Amino acid sequence: MTAFEYYNDKINLLTAEQKKLLQKKSLFGVLRLGSIISVVAGFYFLWSIEKWYAISVAVVLIIIFIKLIYEDLANRDAIKHLGHLIRINKEELQALDGSYFQFENGNNFTPHDHYYANDMDVFGHASLFQFLNRTTSELGAQKLAGWLLLPANKATILIRQEATKELITKNDWRQNLQGLGKDSSIKKNTLLQITTWLQAPTKFIQFKHWQWLRWVLPVIILTVTGLYIFDVIAEKIWYLFLFIYLVIGFQLNKIIAPLHNQLSSLVEDLGVLSKSLSEIETAAFTSPLLQDLKKSLQENKNASLKIKQLKKILNRLDLRYNMVIAIPLNVLLFWNLQQVLDLEKWKKTNDEDIEKWFDNLAVFEVLNSFSTIHFNNPTWCFPTINEDHFHITAKELGHPLINYKKRITNFVEIDNAGEIMLVTGSNMAGKSTYLRSIGTNTILAMAGAVVCSKTFNISAVQLLSSMRIADNLEESTSTFYAELKKLKTVIEKINNGEKVFILLDEILRGTNSLDRHTGSEALIRQLIKQKAAAILATHDVELAALESEFPNNILNFHFDAQVKNDELFFDYKLKHGVCTNMNASLLMKKIGLEM
Repeated sequence: MTAFEYYNDKINLLTAEQKKLLQKKSLFGVLRLGSIISVVAGFYFLWSIEKWYAISVAVVLIIIFIKLIYEDLANRDAIKHLGHLIRINKEELQALDGSYFQFENGNNFTPHDHYYANDMDVFGHASLFQFLNRTTSELGAQKLAGWLLLPANKATILIRQEATKELITKNDWRQNLQGLGKDSSIKKNTLLQITTWLQAPTKFIQFKHWQWLRWVLPVIILTVTGLYIFDVIAEKIWYLFLFIYLVIGFQLNKIIAPLHNQLSSLVEDLGVLSKSLSEIETAAFTSPLLQDLKKSLQENKNASLKIKQLKKILNRLDLRYNMVIAIPLNVLLFWNLQQVLDLEKWKKTNDEDIEKWFDNLAVFEVLNSFSTIHFNNPTWCFPTINEDHFHITAKELGHPLINYKKRITNFVEIDNAGEIMLVTGSNMAGKSTYLRSIGTNTILAMAGAVVCSKTFNISAVQLLSSMRIADNLEESTSTFYAELKKLKTVIEKINNGEKVFILLDEILRGTNSLDRHTGSEALIRQLIKQKAAAILATHDVELAALESEFPNNILNFHFDAQVKNDELFFDYKLKHGVCTNMNASLLMKKIGLEM
């Protein structure tokens, strides 16, 4: 089944299921109304016969009414979840057609200064991040950004590949996890607030007297209340106890309120986290990475149950906002104190685990994103990663962000470190796109994802690029100086013997032609001397002459244009040798410049 067929079938199945649940929702509305009427009618007609009959029937009907409420809420949640799943499949159909702009673009992760992020359109509109991103939490998005910005080592890449391959076979499971995340996007602030609370000192549990007072105080007031009801003690005594307990409860509430206010906003996110972790804990995995992630969630007790327990405590503590319920609960049961002691007990047993749980979910979200991309593009391949530096070969390699209907594929082949690939060519012939195709696929490979290529073999490497240079008025930096800063980074890394792969497009464009040629030639010589791996795109065909001096190091390729009836035609295909067909003069004539 193709991805297109799968998504269409899922939409039809989910829509039919949603329609049934919507009908069920209408039925629940009728049943709830009927149960309320039955309570009132039964109480009215049976009271005159026998009040105990009336009370018993009313209690039974109220229990039925409460059950209907919970069933209705569960049904509404299911309808909402199906809505998320339908939306997910519709978005994937759009993505298959080349429209992926409905996904978050990660613009907030754009680094101020990075080796390749700006050149390769890693973040922002129509970016690699937006193309890949199927994460639902802020931490998942942050994890994806981190993987794209920092290349992994070979071992990490391979275990990510294996995990991704397994998840490709679990389409329904992946979509269900993604749908759960859409209920509420788990925010970084949620983890921050919880970790801040975990690191803060406890206020009650370390004092042992609270451990027995939490039970003794309610027993006393309940006993006094019972004695008052049966006329054993006077009303004044009962009122005195109530007043004392109100004062104690008020003082406790002043201590508890700031803590509760700090955590109460997290309940929705915790609910999503618990359900998401439960999905992971109950799934069966065979790849080592997925097994390890699942195992770390199941240590001692399932993480989902612990999060659910925390959510329940906070839900119970939320009753303090309802004064009608809160006052009797706190006077008779010291309700707030009970919940805070439970909170602090939870903190004591889970203070080292919480960050790991959030991180595990984030990893699953990124791997799900990678799996979805491969499912949508089954002809793409997982790259082979080499130990030796440096090697890159690829067949039918294209730019993943170009729609497949317009994408032109090419090859690349550098066998050894010290081989410099020079790509000459006319304007608009495809040099820059070719470099970005190689760079973008290198980023994908180093993150552990599939690449837009029939075959792709590359060494584990740090990508460096200098393609899109701009001045910076705030830092009083000219375009030329900005490029020099990038080239300085390149030179420092190759001189240090670091394993880097360099992509350069029209370097030293901010200076005169003589200095530009001299500087470019000097850089190429230094790259060869340091056995660097690089691809340079240039209009300067004279640089290609270096092949005669370095026949084992300079690899000349080109893109060209064909001219027919004063019109340019491009095939965007890489060819061996040096370009001899430039088009700048023809383009200048077309704008009216007399030549």
